[in-house]
Amino acid sequence: MITSNSTGNHVHQHHQQKSHSHSHHRNLPKRIILVRHGESEGNKDDSAYVATPDYRIPLTSTGISQARQAGLGIRQVVSDQGSSQNWRIYFYVSPYERTRSTLREIGRAFSRRRVIGVREECRIREQDFGNFQVAERMKIIKETREKFGRFFYRFPEGESAADVYDRVSSFLESLWRDIDMNRLQQNAADDLNLVIVSHGLAIRVFLMKWFKWTVEQFEYLNNLGNCEFRVMQLGIGGEYSLAVNHSDEEMQAWGLSSDMIADQMWRAHAKKGDWNEKCPWYLDAFFDSLAETDESSEEDDESKEFLDCV
Repeated sequence: MITSNSTGNHVHQHHQQKSHSHSHHRNLPKRIILVRHGESEGNKDDSAYVATPDYRIPLTSTGISQARQAGLGIRQVVSDQGSSQNWRIYFYVSPYERTRSTLREIGRAFSRRRVIGVREECRIREQDFGNFQVAERMKIIKETREKFGRFFYRFPEGESAADVYDRVSSFLESLWRDIDMNRLQQNAADDLNLVIVSHGLAIRVFLMKWFKWTVEQFEYLNNLGNCEFRVMQLGIGGEYSLAVNHSDEEMQAWGLSSDMIADQMWRAHAKKGDWNEKCPWYLDAFFDSLAETDESSEEDDESKEFLDCV
């Protein structure tokens, strides 16, 4: 039996849940910005990997300049070209020397009151190619990777892109817990911007996981240039999209197909939790054809049985 008091408590609890839901939506990061590190000595000369561990490879002077310019560009984005004052920023960074140095230079564009904090995150580190790398051997290995397929090929004593995908997926789960539990200490009045300073492959598999791209679609993606960044921004309905800040031409240059670009456009206006029925890789790409109704499916089965008997 429900008393008036218990009914009142139920309504109060429902109101609290509803308020929490609204608050949770408000506290979602407005943007998630993925940044590749600046030019490193290894990007400039492969022989750097022969005697220096990958994680210790430093930036070049060009890479330092690129990182400073990236910081200014990111500041323009998160401040809505200087028109917004209510914004703050939180950084995640790979532990490699080149990403840490990139973050240090990016940070010159921000005052202390704008930066909520920084977390070093090992799961967004570079793909492991093995230990010390001999240039001639790596050239042969990378040629083999192109024949085998970039996603599943595992480097001897190293990782495949599929391995990186698994750890980046784990990082994404932790990222959502940080957001859900308000570990980033966000003031609800401010727009929260997450900036992830990482590596080309890790960024591509991050996007692959987030937008549910297939392995085949991943194979066509182009790497980011040094200190290039991709901006995922909340659309008007609460879905993240690349299309809010980036043009069709940019996304096409990155290797996105026309269907992938159309999905980004849809996400920019979709309501949170909506399902894009026109997105082929959510359903149609996995089947030759599906009957529109149960009846037509049964008719197809009967026709097949008849042909088998003839």
